[in-house]
Amino acid sequence: MNPFHQYNIFIIPILVGGLVQLTKFIVFSIKHGWNIRYAMTHGHMPSAHTGFIIALVTSIGYYSDTTSAAFALSVALAIIVVDDAVRLRAYMGDQGRYLNMLIRQLNIEEKFPRLKERMGHRVNEVIIGGIYGFLLTMLLINILG
Repeated sequence: MNPFHQYNIFIIPILVGGLVQLTKFIVFSIKHGWNIRYAMTHGHMPSAHTGFIIALVTSIGYYSDTTSAAFALSVALAIIVVDDAVRLRAYMGDQGRYLNMLIRQLNIEEKFPRLKERMGHRVNEVIIGGIYGFLLTMLLINILG
């Protein structure tokens, strides 16, 4: 019997978030070569933020019921997190791209650092992160009881 059974509602999403981040590190390293700095990379496949928040929603729905106030709050939080992962950080990346272009055109590159142009996720990265988070959560719920 799991001695932390009463905490599964939050332990499982933490484990899922870590597993999704580890998966992202492995996928990114396969594509770009191994570098420990990639362990905390932002963006790319799959979305760890989405995996974690979907795991939290699933866990709360499973342990507290889908009619609970906690579930409703977790869904609202999930909407904000997914929107941030896709739309808001994509806008920041666009601004970085435009500022980098302006700096190049003004020929003042030595005065300003190059800004990141890829900060958010593509929609498919968020979808895969959500599906992966849900499936890992269900697997861990069955394993941990």
